[in-house]
Amino acid sequence: MPTHTAPTVRSFRRETAIAALSVGILLLASCGTSEVSENVDRAATPAEETAASTTADAQQAGAAAQAFATAELADPAGEPRGTVELAEAEGGTLVTVEATGLPPGFHGLHIHTSGLCEPDSANPTEPGERGAFLSAGGHLAGPDGKAGHPEHAGDLPPLYVTDDGTGRIVALTDRLDRDLLLDADGSAAMIHEDSDNLANIPERYAPEGPDEDTRKAGDGGSRAACGVVIEQR
Repeated sequence: MPTHTAPTVRSFRRETAIAALSVGILLLASCGTSEVSENVDRAATPAEETAASTTADAQQAGAAAQAFATAELADPAGEPRGTVELAEAEGGTLVTVEATGLPPGFHGLHIHTSGLCEPDSANPTEPGERGAFLSAGGHLAGPDGKAGHPEHAGDLPPLYVTDDGTGRIVALTDRLDRDLLLDADGSAAMIHEDSDNLANIPERYAPEGPDEDTRKAGDGGSRAACGVVIEQR
C-alpha cells in the first residue's frame, strides 16, 4: 500500500514558508507605517524652529523697509533715466537706485541740496553760470555743514552702468534721514556724467591735495540725470 509521507512533508514545508513570508511582510509593513507616522507627527527640531523664525524675521524686515521718499530721474532732454528709493532701515537710510539709458562706466551719485531739477538753470552759488540741473545746488552738506567731499551727507558711492546702459546700486548711509531729505527746500538725486573720484588724489599728482573743485564734487563732470525727492504717504 503506497504511502503519502513525502508529499505531506513537502506540503508542510511550503505552507510553513508561506506563513513565514506573510509574517515578514506584516513586520515590514508595520515598521514602514511607524516610520511614516513618526515623520509626520514629530515636533520640529530647534534648528528647524530657528530657520522658520529667521525667515519670518526677514519677511518682516522686508515689509518694514518701505520707501518714505522716491525720485524719478530724467536727463536734460526730459527722457526717463530711472528711479531712486529711500527707505528707513536699521542703521540709517537705504538708498536704492535703478538707472537706464546711461553711458557705460562709473558715474558720480549724490543727493543735492535743493529739490529743483531744471534742465537749463542758473547756478545759485555762481552768478552767471548756467547748465543742466544747476538749480539743485551743490551736494547736500548735512546739519554739521561739512564742505569737503566726500564728507557731505549727500555723498554716495559711484554708480556703475553696464554695457547695456543699466545700473543698480543699494547703499546704506547714516548721514541721511527723512528730515534732512524733506526739509523746506527739499532735495534732489543726481547722477553725473563722469566717475566720482571721492577727492582721492594721490600726493604724487597733487602734493598740496585736491583742489577746490575736486573737494566740491569729486570731478564728476556735468549733471546727466536728476530727480526731485518726493515724500511717499
